[in-house]
Amino acid sequence: MVEKKKTGKKGGLGDVASRRHSAVRVKAKKTRRESSRRWIERHLNDPYVAAAQEEGYRSRAAFKLLQLNERFGFLKPGLRALDLGAAPGGWSQVVSQAIGTTKGVCVALDLLPMAPIKGVTFFQKDFTDEDAPALLKEALGGAADLVLSDMAPNTTGHAGTDHLRIMGLVEMAAFFAVEILAPGGAFVCKVFQGGAEREVLTFLKKHFKSVRHAKPPASRAESSETYLVAQGFRC
Repeated sequence: MVEKKKTGKKGGLGDVASRRHSAVRVKAKKTRRESSRRWIERHLNDPYVAAAQEEGYRSRAAFKLLQLNERFGFLKPGLRALDLGAAPGGWSQVVSQAIGTTKGVCVALDLLPMAPIKGVTFFQKDFTDEDAPALLKEALGGAADLVLSDMAPNTTGHAGTDHLRIMGLVEMAAFFAVEILAPGGAFVCKVFQGGAEREVLTFLKKHFKSVRHAKPPASRAESSETYLVAQGFRC
């Protein structure tokens, strides 16, 4: 797997959507559903997918984290960072480059396998397992400065059930962040349509100086996903 090459171009993140690529059309097949054909065509013509391939990122999601950091500035050299829901590794790539591999520590976890990334300790494990928190704490070797969660459960197709499952993961990640973060630390978490429940927001506002919703440009307009960015952890 090719890792991202550092470009150092300021303002380049916002220019991704305007990059010009030849449009790709996918022919209809009897064995392919129309919805599948449209998804493939959209994916192939997505400027962030093209940019990720050009710059060596494992997924277009890397640009979401880059854009969130561009706005909120939570990535700094030497941090201890935890990446939950890490596979295929786009966020871990961004984190490892930002914090450095000498003093910085990046620990990642996902149910799915993930190819190795220099400077990243990865566990293929369910975050809801009883022994997961202790395993992550030991790997970090100290209090975390940043907890990231791009976790999302498998959907059932039932909106109410899916939202409850999503919020269950958000709550678990938030509670764990408060348990493991160092003073002044940050927590970034993906949520979906319906936003964060009042209880979660109340909980985060109690423990962080600032809690804001943000939808980075790389997040598709039609997607219901958004992100919670909590900064300035208070013990």
